[in-house]
Amino acid sequence: MLTFLGFAMVILFTYLIMTKKLSPLIALIVLPIIFGSLAGFYNELGSMIMEGIKVVAPTAVLLFFAILFFAILLDAGLFDPLINKIVKVVKGSPLRIALGTAIISMLVALDGDGTTTHMITIAAMFPLYKRLGMNRLILATISLLSVSVMSSMTPWGGPATRAIAALGLDANEFFLPMIPTLFVGMIAITLVAFTLGKMEEKRLGVITAEPKVVFEQIPEMALTMEDATYLKRPKMLVPNFILTLTVMGLLIFGILPAATLFMIGFVIALMINYPNIELQKERIEVHAPNVITVVALVFAAGAFTGIFSGTGMVDAIANAIVNVIPESVGSAFPIVVAITSLPLTFVLSNDAYYYGVLPILAEAASAYGISPLEIARASILGQPIHFLSPLVASTLLLVGMVKVDLGEFQKFAFLPALFVSVLLIIGALVTGAISLF
Repeated sequence: MLTFLGFAMVILFTYLIMTKKLSPLIALIVLPIIFGSLAGFYNELGSMIMEGIKVVAPTAVLLFFAILFFAILLDAGLFDPLINKIVKVVKGSPLRIALGTAIISMLVALDGDGTTTHMITIAAMFPLYKRLGMNRLILATISLLSVSVMSSMTPWGGPATRAIAALGLDANEFFLPMIPTLFVGMIAITLVAFTLGKMEEKRLGVITAEPKVVFEQIPEMALTMEDATYLKRPKMLVPNFILTLTVMGLLIFGILPAATLFMIGFVIALMINYPNIELQKERIEVHAPNVITVVALVFAAGAFTGIFSGTGMVDAIANAIVNVIPESVGSAFPIVVAITSLPLTFVLSNDAYYYGVLPILAEAASAYGISPLEIARASILGQPIHFLSPLVASTLLLVGMVKVDLGEFQKFAFLPALFVSVLLIIGALVTGAISLF
């Protein structure tokens, strides 16, 4: 019964948000309450929701202040020189901009943190996309794919770290054979960026107008260049740059908790750029809708996972999938793990999958003489699909920063994510990271 209800809830949830019959916020809260009640846990739902919220609370605080931090820096014009330089280099070509986005996001994603990657990539590139009228879903898709490949396969990234820890593996033995597959993933991301950029260039053409003129032609911009002038702080460019580098450095090296770091960074950015209290209040009020939307989604996701895990639906789904794998495919178990990781990591959090499901899969594979190293490598190949899940906090941040609907983004990015996942699996097979027989 739990297996049936778990699958039914996930399928219904995906259908409702992708068809826009329910917003993700409502679906994340209402559906688990309904299905949790049907499973007979109506008396425990409140405590399950609170447990889930406790887990995501630090992430919610992080996103709250991180969004405000970068919003203030954007208001002050920190990224304007970079944007103007890129505009001159790419010469108004959407194709070059898409490829440039891929290069930047893949490089930044090497730090292993999806939240940091999205914040830096979107903060730097989003204004440029808006200036030229490019589809912001392209920017979001490229950034997400970069995180899903670059930060997932490196031993210091989340998924790989969990896989190594869960199975007690050596990091070097895990990672070194994966390096060729990592390059395959980079090629796949570049191909996606090239394809999307080429399509956008066909739609828009090469923009030949001055950036200022193009900027003013974008109807969704809240401010024209003239109206926004009073917010710019060109004299604060160097202090803002130093502040950003300091925050990013401390974040990468883990000197302070991320939530605390962005809380302090936001306060400093606000004070040095807008010392006037009334202007401070104005900037917070302007950016409040974006903050509320993202943070509310994080808390809603906490309610979803709290009930999903507390009722045992997660374990039931995992065991059901493991049990239906026929013995005849035992010799090709790494492929089975790689393919099933696509749906499993979409409906499960990485913690639930790597600490709950992966040990079961590795134990089953051992009966066929398959090394747990191969199972661990196979398990991370579906991460491009995983990052489309509404349970991924960095993805909620991403859609909030580019101001798009989650369901709309999932529909747009699904095929590119599937393409990258398939190429990763093929690349891992060809390079010997995992074996077919």
